[in-house]
Amino acid sequence: RDPLCPPNIAMEKPTVALVYQAVQALYHDPDPAGKERASVWLGELQRSMYAWELADQLLQLKQDVESCYFAAQTMKMKIQMSFFELPPETHIALRDSLLSHIQSLKDLSPIIVTQLALAIADLALQMASWKGCVHTLIEKYSNDVSSMTFLIEILTVLPEEVHSRSLRIGANRRTEIIEDLAYYSSTVVTLLMTCVEKSGSNEKMLIKVFRCLGSWFNLGVLDSNFMANNQLLMVLFQVLQRDETSTNLHEAASDCVCSALYAIENVDTHMPLAQQLFQGVLTLETAYHMAVAREDLDKVLNYCRIFTELCETFLETTVRSPGQGMGDLRTLELLLICAGHPQYEVVEISFNFWYRLGENLYKTNDPALHGIFRPYIQRLLHGLARHCQLDPDHEGIPEDTDDFGEFRMRVSDLVKDVIFLVGSMECFSQLYSTLKEGNPPWEVTEAVLFIMAAIAKSVDPENNPTLTEVLEQVVLLPETVHIAVRYTSIELVGEMSEVVDRNPRFLDPVLNYLMKGLREKTLASVAAKAIHNICSVCRDHMAQHFQGLLDIARALDSFALTTEAAVGLLKGTALVLARLPLEKIAECLSDLCAVQVMALKKLLSQDPRNGKAADPTVWLDRLAVIFRHTNPIVENGQTHPCQKVIQEIWPVLSETLNTHQADNRIVERCCRCLRFAVRCVGKGSASLLQPLVTQMVSVYQVYPHSCFLYLGSILVDEYGMEEGCRQGLLDMLQALCMPTFQLLEQTNGLRNHPDTVDDLFRLATRFVQRSPITLLSSGIIVHIIQCAIAATTLDHRDANCSVMKFVRDLIHTGVSNDHEDDFELRKQLIGQAMGQHGQQLVTQLMHTCCFCLPPYTLPDVAEVLWEIMVFDRPTFCRWLENALKGLPKETSGGAVTVTHKQLTDFHKQVTSAEECKQVCWAIREFTRLFR
Repeated sequence: RDPLCPPNIAMEKPTVALVYQAVQALYHDPDPAGKERASVWLGELQRSMYAWELADQLLQLKQDVESCYFAAQTMKMKIQMSFFELPPETHIALRDSLLSHIQSLKDLSPIIVTQLALAIADLALQMASWKGCVHTLIEKYSNDVSSMTFLIEILTVLPEEVHSRSLRIGANRRTEIIEDLAYYSSTVVTLLMTCVEKSGSNEKMLIKVFRCLGSWFNLGVLDSNFMANNQLLMVLFQVLQRDETSTNLHEAASDCVCSALYAIENVDTHMPLAQQLFQGVLTLETAYHMAVAREDLDKVLNYCRIFTELCETFLETTVRSPGQGMGDLRTLELLLICAGHPQYEVVEISFNFWYRLGENLYKTNDPALHGIFRPYIQRLLHGLARHCQLDPDHEGIPEDTDDFGEFRMRVSDLVKDVIFLVGSMECFSQLYSTLKEGNPPWEVTEAVLFIMAAIAKSVDPENNPTLTEVLEQVVLLPETVHIAVRYTSIELVGEMSEVVDRNPRFLDPVLNYLMKGLREKTLASVAAKAIHNICSVCRDHMAQHFQGLLDIARALDSFALTTEAAVGLLKGTALVLARLPLEKIAECLSDLCAVQVMALKKLLSQDPRNGKAADPTVWLDRLAVIFRHTNPIVENGQTHPCQKVIQEIWPVLSETLNTHQADNRIVERCCRCLRFAVRCVGKGSASLLQPLVTQMVSVYQVYPHSCFLYLGSILVDEYGMEEGCRQGLLDMLQALCMPTFQLLEQTNGLRNHPDTVDDLFRLATRFVQRSPITLLSSGIIVHIIQCAIAATTLDHRDANCSVMKFVRDLIHTGVSNDHEDDFELRKQLIGQAMGQHGQQLVTQLMHTCCFCLPPYTLPDVAEVLWEIMVFDRPTFCRWLENALKGLPKETSGGAVTVTHKQLTDFHKQVTSAEECKQVCWAIREFTRLFR
């Protein structure tokens, strides 16, 4: 047997020689399968208890870089993830051993030093008995020049690890550490300055010093008065001002200045340091121009990052007192200088600032203030339009998926956000006049049309002669102009659909123009998107063109369309179809669906090639979009015009589903199509209910695709209120639950099938909403509740949200007295369920939100606890108290996680809360103690 492929039993302790052999295989085995086996086996080893001792031995042996790196990384991982495995009396020995390893391995490789430094930092953060670790480290090593590199590495990663997600040291310990680091921070800065003085212009040491200083700035513990007068700040700006500074050092210095600027975000509380940084950055303008002259793009990008960070930090000051003190508008000038750089990557760095400035000014809504900033935004827009120009020798249409295409999309978004400062109409007119009066080259024309398309929707379309003139001119563009100009002009027409709606006389020329585009290979998709826009906005005017739309839809595949564009065209057609007279809809819908149905029938009749039937998803998606958007207004008592069509199509959908029942992707598309069909006709799909449910249940027994559960939830939503359907729907639920529970009860079942969890609880929630008594009186409810309690620990956004919503809605049915006849019975049934599962639910929820779930899920947990409390406050108080007693009071490193007072305060805050958001705040604060 291969020693690296042991049987699946608990690992026996391997020898150091075997571990070394595995590491060699991981790095040097020529056979990929051998590498993979070694990787799996070493992963097992890292999870075992033996890893501590074996990693320590490998580090002592110092055989080579690879084995030492593996051992150092293992140590770091064990301290991060499995520190609880070690008894407290071994902590000091572990610390001493790690310090001796980092000293003996300091010259072997920097990556090993970093891993060991992380291990030491993570140990220091968790080991409550190691007091004043910064002080002890500096005392021990600062006088030895050869230890400086690893001492600074430890001091760099220590502040970075304080907020590490994987450490879960809890808020109490974190606060204690931050206070401790703040106390020693000036000692660290002094040490760094001494380093600089001793090492002179040693570049590697300077880079380490700046990285370390940046790390302490990021933690926000440096005293700003002390830093304002510190020599180190001067060194930083000198390095950035010097033309001969190397790329790596320049980047480290830039990162450090950006961290410093970020750290003084609350400018008023850091005045002296804020002034020093402000003045320091303004001195870098000359250095920026020097970098531009030398075509050193790396440095140019660094300066732009610094200027942007400066503007972000002083944003509120600039808006509050523009042009005065640190509201000096030279900061914006710096960004506009960067916007003038020929490379678009430079201006792109500043986008977030301009977006935030726009947001800030929009909120203040002060015309005088807007007037001050308007010229800057005008200059920015001018620069952006220039950056959007394609190369004069560009061929074909603008690419929207490459880097430059993505940059243009971001420009479009930014322009939409700041255009209010300049005025959409003024800007639109100005852009148009540059086209009308000059005769610019094609790439300028295209870029101007692109910016016009970005703002067209924000221009008021009422009685606007400029807009109508633009439309008139654009649709007259000859086919001889550059294809990119035609492409963007079609986009512009699509964005001007409101103008077409107000001026129906343009509808014919616009449609003719778009039809020309549709027939050309490279313009077809963009033209289809524009037609879709026009159909959405001009639904009533388009009704007279329905025949034309139907002709396009029938010949859809003769146009060179992307899948998305084809579906968009059908969506537009369906939106217009819904506005036709009721008596015409059925026939037209039948025509519209016929192409897709014929295609599906054809696929079903073909012999499967090499055992696989042809893929029907294109046709299913097209049917789905037609059903989804054909929503005519039907009065009560009238038969839904789509009912007959859907009944006719059902056999084809049913057979497609059967043929492809093993293929999750295709089954999902079938269910999606059926979902929109059922939603389209609502109660009108009653005749499908029996055959559909029968087929769903029988396929689900063999292939448990979660989309059947989702489709089930749609059926419950539509029919759950109908007395005659309730028992049948409950039978469906029970039949679907059995295979579902089997799937979820496997090892890691919940984690491996989040979609199934999500869809199961959507289905259960629909039942609670539509027919609570049916569900609560059934035998299946106990199993569903048990499954929900187990699934609360699942850290998956959608699945967790569904589970919490189910539990919340379930309990709420016993709380909300909506004056229905069955309220007392509901209350009694919920009381029974809570009596059975309440304590377990509350305990699990508290454990879950302290140890399993990310903070964004806490509002959902709070809603569940709130509903339980509203249902029965006295019992809930008891349940919560028991749950809190079960939480751990201290960490494995001996730090206090939660004090008795914090427990009693939390209990009181929750149980005396008068609205749900108070419960949410309390949980947010409380769970920080365990993160």
